[in-house]
Amino acid sequence: RLRQENCLNPGGGGCSEPRLRHCTPAWQQSKTPEDNLRFVVFIVETLMAVYRHEALLKASIMSATNAHRLGGHEAPPAIISAFLGQQLSGLLKHIVDSDNETLFNVADKKGMKLDIPEIPELLIDNTDRNRTSPFAFTGNRFEFRAVGSEANCASAMIVLNTAFAEAITLFKERVDALIAKGEDQTNAIINVLREDIRTCAPIVFEGNGYSEEWVVEAKKRGLDCETSCPLIFDHYLKPDSVAMFERTNVMKKNELEARNEVKWETYTKRIQIEARVMGDLTMNHVIPVATHYQSRLAKNVHNMYAIFDNL
Repeated sequence: RLRQENCLNPGGGGCSEPRLRHCTPAWQQSKTPEDNLRFVVFIVETLMAVYRHEALLKASIMSATNAHRLGGHEAPPAIISAFLGQQLSGLLKHIVDSDNETLFNVADKKGMKLDIPEIPELLIDNTDRNRTSPFAFTGNRFEFRAVGSEANCASAMIVLNTAFAEAITLFKERVDALIAKGEDQTNAIINVLREDIRTCAPIVFEGNGYSEEWVVEAKKRGLDCETSCPLIFDHYLKPDSVAMFERTNVMKKNELEARNEVKWETYTKRIQIEARVMGDLTMNHVIPVATHYQSRLAKNVHNMYAIFDNL
């Protein structure tokens, strides 16, 4: 589920910017391997949702005002990436590196036991929270930190919820296909999980999201690095975005076109207002002061010539 909260910096400097919190349910702290597996499924499929539609997520939070922040001028960077922290990253690596023979073991008469480490209560805020990450896991939730302070969060929530719904639906379809071929359910889940962890790996980044090195690396990973508002808005009308919204019965293509028209119109008018205000300030405040100072300099030069001529 998603909820909106204001960010409060525990170091003392609070901010009023909203954070979309994609919360994991209470079974996140369960003691059984099966429930831990369910937790991992939701974590990985959230990452898959972000990976498949990272450019669309950026479009959902982009605006004329937010554009001043995105792109390195202020948190967060204009490249959508996810931060997991050492504990979760190690857990996913364990799943990928282990084959099914080592990931499962026979536990006496209880049958198969899944070798996934327990997710302890200590996991809550057990990371450095990486303030440079726009989509960070912070103990018991993901935070989508790129939403502007004046934004209506509905736009970002629609995209994030729809992308996650698509991801979890595709996950179930693939698992069901393997089960239909005679594969054990848990084995099928692990096999699809392992494939998805490898697929969404480019979206996971643990380092400094503000660094120039990350921009270069993100381009190599194929992530969207665009910072222009109008071009970013175009992602609403990309074939994969339209297919996602239509598949989940959230919006049709004509509805997306109408919403995008409003976004472009709002962006254009805001830029025009800013430009006109800047022009007004220049004509009524900057130029008069500059002209006054220029006149003082000219008068000073004239007086200096008069002095030296008398000498």
